[in-house]
Amino acid sequence: MDVVSGGSAYARAGVDTSQAGRAVAGLVSVLRGIDPGRPSFSVVPSGHYAAVMRIDDRTGIALSTDGVGSKIVVAEQLGRFDTVGIDCIAMNVNDVICVGADPIAVLDYIAVEEADEERLRQIATGLRAGAEDAGVEIPGGELAQLPELIRGHPSPTGFDLVGASFGIVALDALVLGDRIEPGDAVIGLPSSGVHSNGLTLARSAFPDLQERPSELGGRSAGEVLLDPTIIYVKAVRELLASGLDTRGLAHITSGGMLNLLRLHADVGYRIDSPLSRPPVFDLIAERTGAGEAEMQQVFNMGCGFCCVVPEVQAAEAVALLGARHPGAQVIGRTTPDAGVVELPALALAGREDGGFIPA
Repeated sequence: MDVVSGGSAYARAGVDTSQAGRAVAGLVSVLRGIDPGRPSFSVVPSGHYAAVMRIDDRTGIALSTDGVGSKIVVAEQLGRFDTVGIDCIAMNVNDVICVGADPIAVLDYIAVEEADEERLRQIATGLRAGAEDAGVEIPGGELAQLPELIRGHPSPTGFDLVGASFGIVALDALVLGDRIEPGDAVIGLPSSGVHSNGLTLARSAFPDLQERPSELGGRSAGEVLLDPTIIYVKAVRELLASGLDTRGLAHITSGGMLNLLRLHADVGYRIDSPLSRPPVFDLIAERTGAGEAEMQQVFNMGCGFCCVVPEVQAAEAVALLGARHPGAQVIGRTTPDAGVVELPALALAGREDGGFIPA
């Protein structure tokens, strides 16, 4: 049973994840058959957070690409463009570090309806802030003027923003999840809110972005939705350099805790002490009619990143990670039930190909 299907709140808002999943499978099935005419340099099977290409016997380059998505619509409607660049950097570098790589650069692609100097300056302000937070460079990029393809909300403010991140990793230091064992601790790092996934559903809950629901503490809905995605790179870099046994790293995006199943581990995950959820998620659920299973699959629900370490090292890892991300805590443990994510407090269990259903 796929709980996020054509009859879901997300599909009613315009995104059918079941259809998208089938489309991606068709795309990947073709691309997987590419014959470059030489032995492959790839060392990580597809499906993880980043690709890794071998450049010599010791070193690999980690690669990832992602965009900001329909969060851009919120920026256009509010006329505020200085934060989405942070999201662009975050969505890329948070993926690259999941294989244990050190992100070093991001390239940006900006497609615009109109090349407005002030809007581009604001976008660049966010890109710079995100790059400095992640400790990466932006050595190049591309600006495309595409008025026939890009239409703003309102016109002519339309744009799209995509990045590609590059990192360096020692091949004997890859973190893929293959050393995870049942009983390991899963540490959750708090998110700032919606981040950059599920914005189509989130926006459907707030047709008036200037609305200030009491649940949001006096802030407008638009302000809350524009809160930038947190960049976890510095904390994870410190964890990797600490000597602690970092066995798995997972960026929690669309798919929620099911993202843990992207790790190459023959285990399951029991999340019995989840992080508290920001109130924006309860408002989205209430106003869109999205059930708990769907919310857990569409959004991060308050946890933006997970680290898996041996149980005996959990307290030390929490202290280290919490220094940069207050509220970090052990949210659960790995189990022998491979391929299953359990959310016992919600009586839900999920698999990667089926979403969350009642346990």
